[in-house]
Amino acid sequence: MRKSKRIALLTLLLTLAMTPVAALGAGAGAVVSGGGWFLFGGSIPMQFGFVAVERPDGSAAGSFHHFYSSDGFVYEFWGTLTCLAYDEETGRAWIGGVLTKVASDDPDVGIAAGEDAWFRVLDSLEGDRSTSMGFVGAIESSEAYCAMRIWPDDNARTHPVTSGQITLKVK
Repeated sequence: MRKSKRIALLTLLLTLAMTPVAALGAGAGAVVSGGGWFLFGGSIPMQFGFVAVERPDGSAAGSFHHFYSSDGFVYEFWGTLTCLAYDEETGRAWIGGVLTKVASDDPDVGIAAGEDAWFRVLDSLEGDRSTSMGFVGAIESSEAYCAMRIWPDDNARTHPVTSGQITLKVK
């Protein structure tokens, strides 16, 4: 990764790390945050950072970022949260929002700012896990994704976080 991209990503992750405490956390029902790396499909390093806050009225606030490169192309997705669902007992969270920026050198990326995206995470003593992003298709929106709370058996289609951590805190 180029030095300028690393600096920009570190700045984003620091901002995400401070956001719940400084601006979003007051009166929040839950705060789910994380950042680091996981191997998508066991071989593609994917970097992620996010903060998701449940407001007192049940709405969600926060942001997310995913970065990876595959088959010679680079993909970066930034977004703002529109929904958060969580299960405190299992450490699971479903996070959805709207993409605010998509950057890729793949001419066939097919995803653009303004579209919905989502992912799910696990905060676990046995090891944190995350998924790559999902996009509109079989599921019609981020809100539908959060409401469905899909979680396949045996943590299928989630990937162990290899560096970093995910934290789910309920107030």
